[in-house]
Amino acid sequence: MPSKMNMAPLALAALLCVSTTMTNAALAQEQVVKIGVTGPLSGANAFAGKDNENGVRLAVEDLNAQKIKVAGKTVRFELQSEDDAGDPKQGVTVAQKLVDGGVKFVLGPYNSGVAIPASRVYNEAGALMSTVGTNPKITQGGYKTVFRTVASDAQVGGSMASYAARELKVKNVGVIDDRTAFGTGIAAEFKRQAQAAGMKIAGHEFTNDKASDFAAILTSLRAKKVDAIFFGGYAPQAAPMARQMKALGLNVPLLGGDTLCSPEMAKLGGPAVGENVRCAQAGAIIAKQPGGPAFLDKYKARFKREPDVYAPSFYDQTMFIAQAMKTANSFDPAAVAQQLRSQSYAGVVGTYGYDDKGNLKKTTVTVYTFKNGALAPLASY
Repeated sequence: MPSKMNMAPLALAALLCVSTTMTNAALAQEQVVKIGVTGPLSGANAFAGKDNENGVRLAVEDLNAQKIKVAGKTVRFELQSEDDAGDPKQGVTVAQKLVDGGVKFVLGPYNSGVAIPASRVYNEAGALMSTVGTNPKITQGGYKTVFRTVASDAQVGGSMASYAARELKVKNVGVIDDRTAFGTGIAAEFKRQAQAAGMKIAGHEFTNDKASDFAAILTSLRAKKVDAIFFGGYAPQAAPMARQMKALGLNVPLLGGDTLCSPEMAKLGGPAVGENVRCAQAGAIIAKQPGGPAFLDKYKARFKREPDVYAPSFYDQTMFIAQAMKTANSFDPAAVAQQLRSQSYAGVVGTYGYDDKGNLKKTTVTVYTFKNGALAPLASY
């Protein structure tokens, strides 16, 4: 008869064996899905990159709380965020790092100039890329797993041109672009549709996305007696541009796309950014959407700040991918992509559904201005 001392180790071993078996069984029923995020986490646009990351992080936390099941397994989403610095070369390096690490679903890049070359890497690896890059070239490559989650330059630039002609009665407009893929693309679309609406392009000037002195450009446009200036570029340049316009007595509207619809504009521009700034942003007015107020409250509670431009879009697309994954009952990006094109998703900032090229079938564009340092909607198209 074995002694009590001999029985204890045997019982402990049996208990450990049962525990290990149970743990292994639980792990076998769980599937980890990595969600990659790529954007500028350093440099002048780091505020936007962090905001986008926060949108995905919030979605991942909500999805993990739901414990959704796909192919009989409980899915645990893991976020992997990488800094592409808004640089095309670094963006390609980051894309390769993500796909080499087994990431099949990527939210980003933020910049069109990064998204265009990175899309090739994701396509070749069979990964699904969802970007807010607005340059039309992003979805012209024929890649079946590339999606644009917002309006394109044609839609945003066209809406601003329409607003400038109808509401502001602009006749003589100056155009400035920062020579990035985004800035050039949206400036070209604005020019094309502004001319179609009867406006004269008084001049097209160029700068870059690192500049801070625009005096020469603005003085040239002032001499041409422009009624407004359209800037294709980002908030870190647009804000000092607004200050310098005021200093030069160039008291005309500063128009732009979604990148100017950022709290960063008011933060950097101070009193020089007000109702003189008009910007167009994809999506309906979030505060007026059914799930909008709850999202805004949740975001602020989680991150102790208001969301910037695209956090809601990044949140929505992450949730849509999870919905498509469930419907496809598959973790295969190609199967998920097919579902993204065949179904729709009611998100916090609008309804999503994609055409064969990966563009939104329908999207609203809202024109905003700034009042007391905050965005204020003017019209939706």
